[in-house]
Amino acid sequence: MSSTEVSGKTPSLLGGAMIITGTTVGAGMFSLPVVGAGMWFGYSVLMLLGVWFCMLMSGLLLLETNLHFEPGASFDTLASRTLGQFGRVLTGASIAFVLYILTYAYISGGGSIINHYLNGLGLALPQSGAALLFAIVLALIVFISTKAVDRVTSILIGGMVISFVLAIGHLFTGVDSGKLWQPDGPQQFVPYLWAAIPFGLASFGYHGNVPSLVKYYGHRPALIVKALFVGTFIALIIYLGWLVATMGNLPRSSFSAIIAQGGNMGVLVEALGKTGTSALLDSMLTLFANLAVASSFLGVTLGLFDYVADLFGFDDSHSGRIKTALVTFVPPLVMGILFPNGFLVAIGFAALAATIWAVIVPALMAYRSRQLFPQDKGFQVPGGTALVVLVIAFGVITALCHLLVMAEILPQFRG
Repeated sequence: MSSTEVSGKTPSLLGGAMIITGTTVGAGMFSLPVVGAGMWFGYSVLMLLGVWFCMLMSGLLLLETNLHFEPGASFDTLASRTLGQFGRVLTGASIAFVLYILTYAYISGGGSIINHYLNGLGLALPQSGAALLFAIVLALIVFISTKAVDRVTSILIGGMVISFVLAIGHLFTGVDSGKLWQPDGPQQFVPYLWAAIPFGLASFGYHGNVPSLVKYYGHRPALIVKALFVGTFIALIIYLGWLVATMGNLPRSSFSAIIAQGGNMGVLVEALGKTGTSALLDSMLTLFANLAVASSFLGVTLGLFDYVADLFGFDDSHSGRIKTALVTFVPPLVMGILFPNGFLVAIGFAALAATIWAVIVPALMAYRSRQLFPQDKGFQVPGGTALVVLVIAFGVITALCHLLVMAEILPQFRG
């Protein structure tokens, strides 16, 4: 029984929706205009709408399975009870891979933003050195305690909201509709759609919070469904606004230079900063990017830190936390130093693994739970088996898109 059922108080819809929005929106949104440069604005909007729908459905299928168990049941419990040991291992491995690769992505992105800021001050630092500085400072916060992460993240999110509103507001004043609907460069768009789908999927990753919402609300499916819908819809609106702001200010041809420099966060922010006449725009964009990547890093690494401690049986003593910190941070930090400009590549690999645990596994668990609990007439996602097949097909197609891009069978936009 959840604490809310004991107290008799129902948590607000807004609280759950904000948990989902806060988890979904982060540094990954900086990849969207870069990977969307090939298909440009119209097809980017269609892609995001399709991905949002499929990711919302996969979250609802996960909720359906979760409601067959007591509030507090983890993703690991759901997978092992419905898909057996193989499903449990596959899910655990894909989650661990996503957490590690995202940690590396945020180290790369954070280093890029720090470099952009230092360049504005007339200072120079190697990209690997900037990545090292970013990772060490934030890793210390995670090492200290969960409470430290909670407090720092609250401050970061507040700053993110303010800086994002100011930056977007300034960018909106310079939006040119001609750039959105009549882009320059080669008039080929659809071929580049497929390469962008994995990045769209990575931008709607909230599924690890579904068990948390069940624990938060108890067995109140209608309320949880609304929280998932509202939270992901707010994220969708934010992404669409971000595409308008970026693609409405930067011509399509300018993304060639951004992609040639690795497409990292600092490169995009620098290009956007040059579109305005006010120094405020560049400052707000840089601040927002710093806060976004820092909050994303803290959220992901806290989950990875706890996962590693549980997996290896490290206790919460000082020596135990040091061991956990070494296993958590050293591998992605080494990657960040050796390959400092891998932000886009890492997001793509994260999406590849996320197709397993955030799309395919939830659909399979829902299908299996309907067989295991036929007498349970509780919440069931509309659409029957057809929807389950649709979600699985979406996951498989997304994974194939990424693999075919890696094999250079599907084209990537280079300008």
